[in-house]
Amino acid sequence: MFDEAMRRDAARLLEALRARALKLATAESCTGGLIAGLLTEIAGSSDVLERGFVTYSNDAKCQMLGVPAALLAAHGAVSEPVARAMAEGALARSGADVAVAVTGVAGPGGGSAEKPVGLVHLAAARRGAATLHRECRFGDVGRGEVRLRSVAAALALVRALLGPEGSPPHA
Repeated sequence: MFDEAMRRDAARLLEALRARALKLATAESCTGGLIAGLLTEIAGSSDVLERGFVTYSNDAKCQMLGVPAALLAAHGAVSEPVARAMAEGALARSGADVAVAVTGVAGPGGGSAEKPVGLVHLAAARRGAATLHRECRFGDVGRGEVRLRSVAAALALVRALLGPEGSPPHA
């Protein structure tokens, strides 16, 4: 499922987190655990990946991550505020230092004029730092492709949160 380039990106991110002694948590909706799945394909990931939450339903987002039901009602699951709340909730409910969250419309159905298939909101949070957000509009490129592109975007957002290209710190 994951190509070699994606595996290399994931290994590089794990190395950058490890070099900073940071633990990562994932909070996934439309990717259904693919981010955590990719990371755990890499030997040694257990010293970085603290846990993964798969919160596909709104109830799961509320129960597992503490996303307020009122926030979901006001903005919908596929929104910037909910992605941010998911990432921040993953931090609050784990021993991780960094969290990444993804929520979106993978398709083929479920889209609307306001929230079309391929719309994905991602957020990355770090203790003591501002939460980053990214909106992606991948288009109706197929469910699997939306999910894979979301995984790649999530890795990139965590790298951005860590600093230039998410590379290990220099001595």
